[in-house]
Amino acid sequence: MYQARSDQAGGRHANALRRRVRLRFATSIILLLGIAVALMAQAGRRPAPSSEGGVLVSVVARRTGNSPAQITAKQLSVYDNGIEQTIRNFTPDPSPAHIVLLVDNSLTIRADVEKLEQAAREFAYEIFEGDKLLIVGYDEEAEIVSDWTDDAKSIESSLKLFRKKGQPHLFDAASAVIEQSLRAAPGQKHVIVVISDGLDRGSKTPFESILAELQKQDVTVYAVQAQDRTRGAIRRDVPKPKQVIDKLVEGTGGVIFSIDEPGVAAKSICDELRKNRYLVSYLPSSAPFGEPRSLLVLGDEGITVRAKTAQQPN
Repeated sequence: MYQARSDQAGGRHANALRRRVRLRFATSIILLLGIAVALMAQAGRRPAPSSEGGVLVSVVARRTGNSPAQITAKQLSVYDNGIEQTIRNFTPDPSPAHIVLLVDNSLTIRADVEKLEQAAREFAYEIFEGDKLLIVGYDEEAEIVSDWTDDAKSIESSLKLFRKKGQPHLFDAASAVIEQSLRAAPGQKHVIVVISDGLDRGSKTPFESILAELQKQDVTVYAVQAQDRTRGAIRRDVPKPKQVIDKLVEGTGGVIFSIDEPGVAAKSICDELRKNRYLVSYLPSSAPFGEPRSLLVLGDEGITVRAKTAQQPN
């Protein structure tokens, strides 16, 4: 469960009054109507699969050199469990994004509070119309710093509630985000931006289950990566911090940026979500019941494509 942070008189470093709250579930109704993509973007809706039983996958696709020439389904290949699939629909997805900033504010992270604030603040001024931000800080518990909003001034003032304490329970925090915020709003463009070095100490949630659930919910993870506080030390039973970031991002089709360039990270992520996202749908020719399947989406020469690497069973 999440908690919310509220400030008291006495400045940024005064003790915060913490109270437990559940994230308000974002709600939307996905209408299966044959309307133009532009109208769907304005209404905050995304294209839906054309028939029951199909697979809908979010992908990022762009031409080398960012050429404006349109990308078509004929220029992509989709492999499900190593078998090439017939693409049924390939549609641009300029719909608004729901972006969660998941910020590690544990005691030992190698970034001061001001740097964490700056990394989050940049997104408040880069999101597009219709996008919403949810900012969650975590140590042993995940807490709401700023609830779903697009109000940049409100977001900026809430960032004063960041403080460094405790151990980083990254996997538990990610699980709470999925369960209490993202799962309840299917059909929307969901993104998590992890601002951390990837270290987890003490979570009850296994890393593998987090990655599988992110893939199942079609959530893309980006990382604004801090310097590894463990300096690459071997850890028992859990991946190294760098491995955590690499696997989360590669497994869901995201990108890694440095915390030292938060402006670049925020602009690149927000631009990509609005301008380079597509939806691919296909009907699997072979889908073993109850088993995860490898997924590979490729583009023709001159086209780069990113997507999640596995299709989890429903």
